Amino acid sequence: MTQRSDSGRPTGTTADTVLHRFAHWARTTPGAVAVAAGPRRLTYARLDARAALLARDLRASGLPSGGLVAVGVSDRTSLVVAILAVLKAGGAYAVLDAEHPHIGRRQLAAVEPFALLTRPADRAALDTGHGPPVVLLDTDPDTVTDTDAQADAQADAQAVAQAVAETDAAGDVEAAQELAPAPGALAARLFTAAAEPRSVPLTHDVLLAAYEAWAEVTRVTPADRHLIATGADVSAFAAGWTRALCSGGTLVLPAAAPRRAGAGDDLPALVASEGVTVLYAGPDGAADLLARAPTDRRDPYPALRPLRLLAVTGDRLHLDEQAALHTLLRPGARVLNVYGLAETAGTGTWLELPCLRDPVDLPEGPTLLGTPFPGCAAEVVAGEIHLTPPGGGRPIPTGDLGRVREDGLLEFAGRIRDRITLPGRRPLDPYAVETAIRGHEGVGAVVVTGVDGTPDGRGARGTRRLVAYVTPPAPSSGTAVRPDVAELRAHLAGKVPEEDMPQAVVRVRSLPRNRAGQEDRSALPLPARPGGGARTAKAGAAAPGEAPASCGVVWGTVAFGFVAVLLTDVLWPGSTDLAGVPSPWSALFGLLYVFEWLSFGAGAVFLFFGRPTMRRRGRGRPLTTLAHLAVAYLLMAWWPQDNFYRLAAKNDWPRQAALVYAFNIPLMLAAGVVALYALSKPKNPQGAEEDTTI
Repeated sequence: MTQRSDSGRPTGTTADTVLHRFAHWARTTPGAVAVAAGPRRLTYARLDARAALLARDLRASGLPSGGLVAVGVSDRTSLVVAILAVLKAGGAYAVLDAEHPHIGRRQLAAVEPFALLTRPADRAALDTGHGPPVVLLDTDPDTVTDTDAQADAQADAQAVAQAVAETDAAGDVEAAQELAPAPGALAARLFTAAAEPRSVPLTHDVLLAAYEAWAEVTRVTPADRHLIATGADVSAFAAGWTRALCSGGTLVLPAAAPRRAGAGDDLPALVASEGVTVLYAGPDGAADLLARAPTDRRDPYPALRPLRLLAVTGDRLHLDEQAALHTLLRPGARVLNVYGLAETAGTGTWLELPCLRDPVDLPEGPTLLGTPFPGCAAEVVAGEIHLTPPGGGRPIPTGDLGRVREDGLLEFAGRIRDRITLPGRRPLDPYAVETAIRGHEGVGAVVVTGVDGTPDGRGARGTRRLVAYVTPPAPSSGTAVRPDVAELRAHLAGKVPEEDMPQAVVRVRSLPRNRAGQEDRSALPLPARPGGGARTAKAGAAAPGEAPASCGVVWGTVAFGFVAVLLTDVLWPGSTDLAGVPSPWSALFGLLYVFEWLSFGAGAVFLFFGRPTMRRRGRGRPLTTLAHLAVAYLLMAWWPQDNFYRLAAKNDWPRQAALVYAFNIPLMLAAGVVALYALSKPKNPQGAEEDTTI
């Protein structure tokens, strides 16, 4: 079944691009604020002038028409300048994650661009020396204050004219006008949400059609102030900047880099301080809004009063979450659940609650994706959702399952990649189980996945367990009790088959998400084995990064202990001489020396191989590091300490005092650290608190 939405707006000509739409506002409202980042303001005229000058440098570097330029700039204001400059130069852009350089370098290698456009401050983190040529954006954009933003528009227009004149004087006449790309010419490459960097091409006509579709649905105006609370390399920003700058509005940027796929430390405060009217957030950003909201929902959230539109993109949004977001906004404000792909420039389908013809009995259950954007189409083929890009084209399989309801709305039904393979039965789509679990009042979000059981004693492959990872509901719900596995299974009785019920529950503070904001099931913490103990990769062998097996520990201890034996007489000659000690005391002291050597060996083994095992205890990195060093010191210190004491005269008080403070005090401190580590509450990955199994 196919959904299609035809736009009543005229489509652009082949010479029309988002760059022309931006240029229109730079000419007609040059003094209007285009970009706002904290106290920094950049007008349309100055933004256009800066981009024109940078475009000249790009063409001078030999950039061919349609050539790909990787833009790696952590400063968002400079990033916007760079994107426009690449388009003005006739090239195509790919936004790298310069806020997380380890990701940005992998993205750079994946696209193999003509050039890397970056700032000196970001170059060292992204340029490996073996990549493409580097073009430096060596100065920050000219910015103005709030007062300057209202200055004479004619002065700003002169800035544009001056930039164009400088470019013409350099002999490049094309910079005086926007290039008219051919139909289907490459405009950008956007990165998908895949674990390994993968980019998809985006043409000028699709980028423009996506903007027009968004503009028609959201009814943007020049008075709007847009905030995109995602990573810069995510399609919501890499393609979504057009929604502000092609409509004459203001693009609001956080003063500091936001969290990965998040919205910064205080999204409501930023909305309030900047007067944001249109907010684009991922599901984690939406959850953050709900978590920060006042518990009294009778009145709208004061900090969000400026908003007239909240669009949630990136992952599934349940109806109850969408309804809860509505209660945060003033009457008349809109909340859109948007479903799209990088290949469609973030467009696809959209839903707001007034689209529902009939009330929903279980609002926490379904995830409705709604109807297609203007110019788009959605169809379900063999249970899988396919999206047609805005303006037409070949339908793109999404990898998501869905169905078209009787009321014509598209409903999400899970993801193919999330299917769980269970021995002796059909693959399980966990979405139905997750939906039923969300009906429990003590559950906020939930993910159900399969975890391999430990092999049995004969080496046969163990069975697979279904594990439910649950988060607490929003604080405003007033519910604090989260279910254990028995209570959860009782809740699911009659809703899902017995064999589909989870056999374990792991309580987490929040679900891990990837850079695009989607739930990252691969990053979930491992539950404990049935019967207790940490789960390992294979019975009887150490998992990657774990401490060696018991046999290796013994031999390692003996080896390091033997090293201590060899070094004793080298470092402390005569310290172990027992010639003058009568029996049986000589034998006892000799045994003491053996214990000291073996203790040193055990401490050395623990120092080199014990940290990964300690990290799995979930006490946090700083405390784990201190405890790891403390345990190693407690084991290793006796060998040098005893040898120093044996060679020190009993009345040599300076040396005795030095030894006490050099060894005894650190031993006390180390013991205190170990005690603190033992008494501290575990902080497992993603906040895992416990695993309850049956």
